[in-house]
Amino acid sequence: MAIIKSLLDTDFYKLTMAQAVLHQYPAVTVRYKFKCRNDKKIPYLDEINQEIDHLCSLRFQDEEIRYLSTISFFKADFIDYLRLFQLNRKYIKVSLDDNQSLKIDIEGPWISTILFEVPVLAIVSEVYSRHQMDPETAFQNGHKNLEKKTTYLTDLLKTGQVPGFRFADFGTRRRYSRKWHAAVLDVLRSKFRPHLFVGTTNVNYAMRYKLKPIGTMSHEWLMAHQQLGIRFADSQMAALNDWVKEYRGDLGIVLSDVVGFKAFLRDFDLYFAKLFDGCRHDSGDPVSWCVKLIEHYDKLGIDPLTKSAVFTDSINFETAVELHQTFHEMIKVSFGIGTQLTNDVGIVPADIVIKMVECNGQPVAKICDSDGRGMCEDPEFEAYLKKVYQI
Repeated sequence: MAIIKSLLDTDFYKLTMAQAVLHQYPAVTVRYKFKCRNDKKIPYLDEINQEIDHLCSLRFQDEEIRYLSTISFFKADFIDYLRLFQLNRKYIKVSLDDNQSLKIDIEGPWISTILFEVPVLAIVSEVYSRHQMDPETAFQNGHKNLEKKTTYLTDLLKTGQVPGFRFADFGTRRRYSRKWHAAVLDVLRSKFRPHLFVGTTNVNYAMRYKLKPIGTMSHEWLMAHQQLGIRFADSQMAALNDWVKEYRGDLGIVLSDVVGFKAFLRDFDLYFAKLFDGCRHDSGDPVSWCVKLIEHYDKLGIDPLTKSAVFTDSINFETAVELHQTFHEMIKVSFGIGTQLTNDVGIVPADIVIKMVECNGQPVAKICDSDGRGMCEDPEFEAYLKKVYQI
């Protein structure tokens, strides 16, 4: 049975970025590279290739197109593009290197390749995970662990210790399986919807379960702007300007760590701070990050309580509650919880990512605030970018 059955089984931000790419950069070419950050061996080449073959046979269905058409900021031309869209197998190559480590290279037009990332990661994660533990055992373990998490949060709610606590599902890319993902969402919906559990990044489940689709942009949006004919020093500001031009006030949470948070804040001036609703934390110490964000808004004369801080870096309920209790009276806070919900079944999940490494044939870099989380194939380019941004 296929792992991916719908092209909507992806994260919402891939669709929002795809529309912006279609309208603003339809001729740009890119290259993406797979990386397993905890060095797990994933030698299941035949299974993964078969699943990707199936993925490339899928088309958006009429029901899915109708659903996307109800989202106000998706334009008619983008919806028409999706009616015709199909992932092209020639743009993705999967192999093993000499150490039997998985290699995935995706290369082609940005608009044609942008939707590969999330379903391919979900495929790799599920193939790897089911080889570590059979589904029956995983579901038993998963339900026990999920019950502990939901009981912990329910008990806190009864004591009134987490007023206004909000979280969303961010678990598509590294889930144990599609079926386990659905089972987790069933539990969360029944226990915490709508006031605590506010939505999911997964567009398919948002449609099926009438949840809010969550997401704006990912690192690649800002990374690509490093090679779109813009001065390196202006690339972040250009990326933010292009986003505003596309969405005119919608989708106002911005990713803050592509070249480090300190460099981001230098570009996030009064203009952008007023235009965007808030920022997303995805690397570095979350407490220090949020303190600096609040101070930045204060310095600009903006009430931080009118803005949002969204935490998505390795978040679980315990860390989310601690951050909420620390900051909720200073700034709006919310949390995206991923692997800790959708792959906490008794195995060590593969910490897998697919990141852009080239745009228009030139290197791009992610330089974040946590060791081992950056991505760049060209050390000279990375060093120059660090010099430009005073990192």
